[in-house]
Amino acid sequence: MPPFQPIKQRELIKTLRRAGFDGPYSGGKHPFMVKGDFVLTIPNKHKSDIGRELLARILKQAGMTRQEWEKL
Repeated sequence: MPPFQPIKQRELIKTLRRAGFDGPYSGGKHPFMVKGDFVLTIPNKHKSDIGRELLARILKQAGMTRQEWEKL
């Protein structure tokens, strides 16, 4: 169960897989993950973690709440 705090890309991908997403797949400038017909773009690896604000935007796009995220 990941807390809502900065997270590494690898942990983000693991948690999204537990939420039912497949991937990541490469394409274009950013990797992406798929759940049914929905495509979620994943930020590229950088030296730093994915911050709380970007994580919040990713969760909003994925249709997940903070509470759902923290239960995974």
